[in-house]
Amino acid sequence: MHAEVSRWRSVWRQLPLLVALVALWLLLWDHIDVLTVVTGVVLAIAVTRALYLPPVLLSGRFNPWRGLLLGLRMIFDVVVASLQVAVYSLLPGWKPISAIIAVQLLTRSDLVTTLTAEAISVVPGTVVVDIDRERGLLYLHALGTRTKADLERTHRNVLGTEERIVLAIGTHEQAEAIRQARRERRAAARDIRSKEHR
Repeated sequence: MHAEVSRWRSVWRQLPLLVALVALWLLLWDHIDVLTVVTGVVLAIAVTRALYLPPVLLSGRFNPWRGLLLGLRMIFDVVVASLQVAVYSLLPGWKPISAIIAVQLLTRSDLVTTLTAEAISVVPGTVVVDIDRERGLLYLHALGTRTKADLERTHRNVLGTEERIVLAIGTHEQAEAIRQARRERRAAARDIRSKEHR
């Protein structure tokens, strides 16, 4: 009886991954019929059984308001970055300066890391080139990094994206850790500003 319960629990945990793989299969075929759905389900089961994938631990929590803010901010970032890249490409004397930046994420969740990397790569001008899963590091290629302020802005944008994702779907512990890190960053920024004004 216990083995049967644990087997069903394992299937339930894998369900979001199976659904995502079937949805990806349907998007690749660009139409939905019985054969496409059945082959998608069969392939999704075969992939999850044949290839080892680390378990995706879902928090079971979703904040609709934070999810809406995350979506709106993603749209805003994509539109603004698209316009910037378009303007830069039309400027005759503009020479792009780019950099590879390492950003230390605040969480170690595989799901949050993956979603953060995807969200960053969707925005024109930045793309994640490598992930150090063990240390929680993202390496990204970023355009428009002429000054130290540009690098710091890109770093803040990545941490801000991670923060919005955690507040939308992360665990309560992750959300509290993110809020605490934000308070510490703001306190450090205030200290720097007060020292500069002296």
